[in-house]
Formats: sequence, structure tokens, C-alpha cells
Amino acid sequence: MPHKRSGGGLSTAQQAAKFLGVSVLSGVVLAGIALPAAGALGLSAKGTASGFQDLPGELKRPPLSQASKILDANGGLIATVYSRDRTVIPIQQMSPNILKAIVAIEDARYFEHGAIDLKGILRALNKNAQDGGVSEGASTLTQQYVKNVFIEQAGDDPDKVAQAVQQTIGRKIKEMKYAIQVEKELGKQKILENYLNITFFGEQAYGVEAAAKRYFSKHAKDLSVGEAAMLAGIVQSPSRFDPVNDEQESIKRRNLVLQRMADLGDITPAQAEATKKLPLGLKISKPKNGCITAVNGAGFFCDYVRNTFLQNAAFGKTKEARSKRWREGGLTIKTTLDPQAQASTQNGIAKHVFKNDPVATAVTLVEPGTGKIRAMAQSKPYGFGKDETQINLAVNRNMGGGLGYQPGSTMKAITAASALEAGFQPAQTYPSPYEMPYPTVTDCEGKTYADSGTMTNEDEKEVGPYAMPEALQKSVNTYFVSLEAESGLCGVTKMMNNLGMSERAGGGKWGLGAAFTLGSNEASPLNMAAAYAAFAARGTYCAPLAIESATDADKKPIAVPKALCSTAMSQTTADTINTMLKGVVDDGTGQAAGLSDRDTAGKTGTTDDRKAAWFVGYTPNMAAAVWIGGAGAKQVKMVDITFGGEYYEKVFGATGPAPIWKDAVSGALEGKPVMSFNEVPLNIPKKPVGTPPPNPGNPGKPGQHTTGATTMGTTTGAVTGATTGGPGKPKPWPTFTIPPGIIGGGNGHSGGGTGGR
Repeated sequence: MPHKRSGGGLSTAQQAAKFLGVSVLSGVVLAGIALPAAGALGLSAKGTASGFQDLPGELKRPPLSQASKILDANGGLIATVYSRDRTVIPIQQMSPNILKAIVAIEDARYFEHGAIDLKGILRALNKNAQDGGVSEGASTLTQQYVKNVFIEQAGDDPDKVAQAVQQTIGRKIKEMKYAIQVEKELGKQKILENYLNITFFGEQAYGVEAAAKRYFSKHAKDLSVGEAAMLAGIVQSPSRFDPVNDEQESIKRRNLVLQRMADLGDITPAQAEATKKLPLGLKISKPKNGCITAVNGAGFFCDYVRNTFLQNAAFGKTKEARSKRWREGGLTIKTTLDPQAQASTQNGIAKHVFKNDPVATAVTLVEPGTGKIRAMAQSKPYGFGKDETQINLAVNRNMGGGLGYQPGSTMKAITAASALEAGFQPAQTYPSPYEMPYPTVTDCEGKTYADSGTMTNEDEKEVGPYAMPEALQKSVNTYFVSLEAESGLCGVTKMMNNLGMSERAGGGKWGLGAAFTLGSNEASPLNMAAAYAAFAARGTYCAPLAIESATDADKKPIAVPKALCSTAMSQTTADTINTMLKGVVDDGTGQAAGLSDRDTAGKTGTTDDRKAAWFVGYTPNMAAAVWIGGAGAKQVKMVDITFGGEYYEKVFGATGPAPIWKDAVSGALEGKPVMSFNEVPLNIPKKPVGTPPPNPGNPGKPGQHTTGATTMGTTTGAVTGATTGGPGKPKPWPTFTIPPGIIGGGNGHSGGGTGGR
């Protein structure tokens, strides 16, 4: 290799050596160490010199990416998540054996030379010259540490990683300058500690603590001589010396490290020979990364926590900042998940719906007054195999869920709350025939919707007149479209906003129309549980909350999202809803969900063709939503169907979801305080037998009640009563055909009716 370029002057490597304050010969040697010929590097002498001078004075060392722990409300581990499986530990928690082993094999003169080892450079040059290639490098441990910092800065970007390890003079000079700076700043012991925390040991293990756990299921402080030698040997080529995939190659490398340690006097020759004869003694711990490893079926909740972190400004002002913070890890996140409630919910699901069933179920428990998510589970496990999924069936699309599901008649309670807020009374009565046309409704902008076709009740025998409590108990469709039309669609949509639902679960605007009250717009179980929790909390809605507290890698507290609570309705309205929905469980469609030892309220829901069935209910201190339906894009008609080992001729909210709700909530509340609702008198006059339906033209005022008759306003969108067909027998409305595609409101239409059970 020439010492000078043609035309005279110092070579690129020599200029670098000059700036480093070493001899010209050293610079020439440098150019031959694991690098191509200087002339082929694409770096001019001027460029190299200028580049060296222009390098920043300090090496920016990013926080090392570590594993984060997600804990339940009691401090139990739910899952460990990381982009790098690493646990940073001080040198005092590292076995002296690993300190000696890594120095022996990587940089035997580490404590004797400076940041750059000129003697090592000369030795490597001589070796490479003899071999006719690059068989030995001359990087010190300090230089290797600097290179690892560059790699850590590159993150998971393959292009940046390639740049961080490229074999060029420019990169080597940069590495050298920073090595000098780092040695002055940190000293030998700290650099050794940092090196053993940052370097990659194969099998997804970064740092010696993770490596000790991966290969030997122990802490780094407990490593024996043989174990330390094996780990130190891996560093040069984690794939080649991987003991899991090539045990014999790993043994050879370990024995070389042991010999080096003996040569340096770190261990005796006899100790080295005895250890060489031992097997590797592996005790492999498989990597457990991510929400797929979560306990008690909490993988989907774990994923919800991750999405909360990445989307909430409390954890960083920008999406990039939050992603970087999550990737760096080292976090300990304590969540709201109650292990008792989670286990109870999982058991309730397993009892009623199997993972390979044609339908799936999702269940969410929310604490009234706080919004804390106490359980989140589903019948399709978190995973990538058959009958598994990564879609969280319990949440909105933006939080890892799907498009949501039509909530059916569970929406009727929200319509009732809206009407009560507008001044209507529980005694409000409507003819509620079995069949009637969709009435005209008006939104908050004054736009009217006149849906074509008719809608019916679930049972032909369900013919009014009905007042609100009985209409809720029997889930009478025609009553609630009448109530919605007179009290106003605008009020219902505002109440939905108050209860945390301003759009469909899959995103996008609602489909509006009279069928809005029948649950035509998709919601998620978490949506519905949080909304009904507001009834239990006497009108206070709290947005779902998943994170209680968090600390960073230094165990310092970091800010977390605060509970967001607001008044959704008056206490009187909430108490009235609670009283009426308690009747649904005591005497109506929700009896299968009733808890014998505490007050229970709730509402069933079943959509058209029984493609979804719900029970959403609550006690004063726990709200829960249960959904059953098709898990994928293909909806399942739940008629003549078997799941959970039980045959169903027809699935209702009362038959499928309600028993799951009862099992989940009863177990969640076992040992918890028994509380009661603040019930109010409903003042419902008894309905005289045989009273004919009202005259459809009879005007009335909101809340006005006439025994056995309806009171209807005459404003736009009011529903007219049925004409009589004899004493006490309403005459059916004319028959219309329900337009196709009405379910889901895919083209802006509000969607179809529900079975009401």
C-alpha cells in the first residue's frame, strides 16, 4: 500500500492520523485495517480533514431501548413489550466473570491503552498482511461501544443500520474521534458497563442481563466462568456462535475465550481445562415479547394500552415522539385492569362461547364514576393461528378494533334518557302497534329524514298502548321510534355525544333516520359499557381509562392521561333510567342477567336477522357490555345455531349475552361492596283493560298522560296512532317492504330495526 498519493501529499488515512495526534506510520497502518484501499473510499484528503474537524464535539448517546412492563391494577405483570429485549443494570450487578471474559476476547489490553490501540493496529496489520485479507480488526472496546451507539441511534431503519456499520475511512475516523471523547468523559469502568448493556448477544437479547436470562435463565450477577465465556464469545458473531442453533461451534468459541482468560491470568490453566470439558449448560428461556404473551387473556387490553400510549398527547406532543418513547421502553405502566374481574370475564366467556364456534363474543367491564376499564376479553384469542385474531372486538377501529356492531335495542335506553332530559315523563304513552311506517325525524340542523318502509315489533302480540317502563321491559320498537320522533332526533344524537359516541365505531358520520333509536349505527362493547356506566354514576360520564400511572427507565413518574368526566344528564334522569332498567332485569327481557345479591339494571339488544345480540347492564359499581356475533367481515345469522356446546333456535340478547354478563359481573364483584340504586317513583297509571287506542289527531304536550290513551304532539315528525279495529284491538298499518341493505346504514341510511330481545 503506498504511503503517498500520486502527486505527493499525505494519504487520507495519514491526514486522519495527523488530526488524531499519532504518527504518520500509524495513519498508514490505520488505512490497512479492515478497510479498502484509501484511494477507493471516495473521500479526498481535504474532505476527510474537514470532516474530522467538523464532527460534533460530543457523542449523543440515546437512551438504550429496554423492555417495558405492563402491570394490572394490583401490580401483577400482564406482559413485557420491547423493540429491544434489554434490561440495563449497573456494573455492580454483573458477574466479575463476564467482565474478565469480554475483555479477554475482545480487547485484552483494554485497561492499558487509550481509546485507540496503536500496538493493536500494528499487530492486526501484520496478521492481515500474512493472511492476504482482513482476518483481524483493531477496534478497541471503546470503539466498539461507539459503533453500538451508532447502531442504537439507527433504531430499526435498515438503511441507517447499514450506514452505522459500513467499512469506510470516514466512519472509522468518526468512531475514533468519539472514542477519544468518550474515554475522557466516562472512563474505563463506565464504558465497560455501557458496552455490556448495549451489545447484542443473539436470540433477541440485548445486553448481558437479557442474555443471561435468555440462555441460562439467571441474572448476570450469577454467571459462572463457563457461562460468561460462552456469552463473551457470542458477541463477535451472534449468528455464527449461536449456542441454540450450533452448539459445537459455540463450545469451540467458549473454549477459546477460556484459553484467553487463562493466558491473561484471569483463571488458572487447570480451571480453564476443567471448564472446557463441561457442557454449555443451557437453560433457555424463550423470548416473551408483546401482548401475545399477556396473562388471563389480556392481550387485547395490552394492545389497547399500547394504542392509548401512542395516541395520547400526555406521552409526547407528536406521534413521532410517542413512538420513539415507546420504542425506547424501560417503562413500567400500571393499568386499571382488575385481575379478579379479568379472570371472571374469561371464565364466563369460556363457559358459553368456544374459540372455534361460528360466532364470537367480546366483553368489557367499566367502573362507573371513573371510567376505569376493569376487564376486556373475547372468545377469539390474541394470536396468529386458526381461530385467533389480532383485532380487538371490544373497541373502536382507531384503537385496534374493527368496524363495530349495531347495538340494537340497547340504544333505546339512550333515547329514553334524551326524552327525559327534554321534559318527557316515564308515563309518556304511545299506541305502539305491531307494525308502522317509519316516522319523519329531524336532526339538529333541521334536515328531515323520511325513511321508506315499515318497522315491526319482535312479537305480533306486542301491541300498545305502552308507557316508557313497560316499553323498555318488552323492548317495543314502535314505541321508541315514536318517542324519538316526538322528543327529537337532535336530542338523541346530543345524548350520544354526551355518552362518548360522536361517530360510528369504525369511524365516520352516523347514518341518520328514524331507525337511529333501534341501534342502526355501529358501536363497540367498550362504547356501550362506558355509556351505561354513566347511568350507574347518576349521570356522570367518564371516558374509558386504561392507565393509572407510569414510570420511565429511571423509575421517575411520568404524566398519564387524566380521567375525563362530565355531566351527561341530570341525576334525576339517571335515577329514572336506573329505576326503569332495573325493571328490565327484574321483570323484562333481561331477567337472565339478574344478580341475586345486588341491584342490577340493563337492556337487551338484537339486530335484524340476529346478526348481533347484546346485553349491556350495570350495578351501582360496575357496568359491562356483552356482544355476540360474527367475528369477521361475514355476518352470521344466529338462527338454528350451536355455540358453547348449546343449541339455539333463535339468539336473543336475553339468551346469548345475558348469561355471560351474569357470570362475568358476579365474579368480578365477589367480595366487593353491595350498593343500591337511588330509585324514584315512576307514577305510571294502570292501563285499563280494553281501552281503545287514541284518536291520532289528539294533541298533547311532552310528558302529558291520559289513562289508556296516547298523548301526541302535532309538530313535524310526530307519529300518529293506529285506527281502531274494535275495542282494544288496533288495526295494523298497511304492509310495506323494507328496502334491501338497510342494516348498517352503509350509504348514509340509518339502518334497520331490531328484534328487541
